[in-house]
Amino acid sequence: MEHEKQKKPKTSRCRKLLYWLLIDLAVAATVIGLLLYRPSQYNPVASTAVAGDEGRVHPYLHRDLYSTLYNGAQRQRPFEIVVLDKPLNEAIAQAQWPQQAEGITFSAPEVLFRPGRIVLMGTADLEGAKFVITIELEPRTEEEGLLNIHVAKVKIGAMNITPLAKMIAKRMYQERLETVPVDTNAIQTKIAASLLNVEPFDPVFKVDDKWVRLESCEITEGKLVGRLGPAR
Repeated sequence: MEHEKQKKPKTSRCRKLLYWLLIDLAVAATVIGLLLYRPSQYNPVASTAVAGDEGRVHPYLHRDLYSTLYNGAQRQRPFEIVVLDKPLNEAIAQAQWPQQAEGITFSAPEVLFRPGRIVLMGTADLEGAKFVITIELEPRTEEEGLLNIHVAKVKIGAMNITPLAKMIAKRMYQERLETVPVDTNAIQTKIAASLLNVEPFDPVFKVDDKWVRLESCEITEGKLVGRLGPAR
């Protein structure tokens, strides 16, 4: 009788440990499943890059987008530029992919225009494990015509990591400013500061010898319409 009493608590402890082990395994399986999830909207264009083609510009970028931008800037009058995500992705697929950064291989990028948002997607390969990364951007026009590109959401697979991603991005941005000479007046630096450090900026940039300002942009399904005007 006394032997049975000693055996029962031991059996109970083993059962509890087994339950917790099963819970841990279930949580781990769920996390892995969320990370490896492939969003249904992610359908990148297959890479069309070929050897020796590095310097060639896709016709959509040169003939359609840049021509519209250049001609509008030269006229020095308000104009619109329309960007469609389908031909844009065809142009992106022509670039050299995959590309590496910080030990991670990036491939199969895709840009999607959704109402009010720009969705950036791509595959990250980390030591053989492939994850689909999704970043949703929300351009906002603030006071005095300043533009802020708000990072609305960052996901790996189906897992939302927005707060963590913002914290890491802000720290990396500050470290870069402290260690590398940066031209803070360059438009690409201002865009990076807006994305990584929530700094609104005046969206003025130079096209050949003319200055233009992005006055507003409207994003609908599959299309972005930018309204620009001359700037000093």
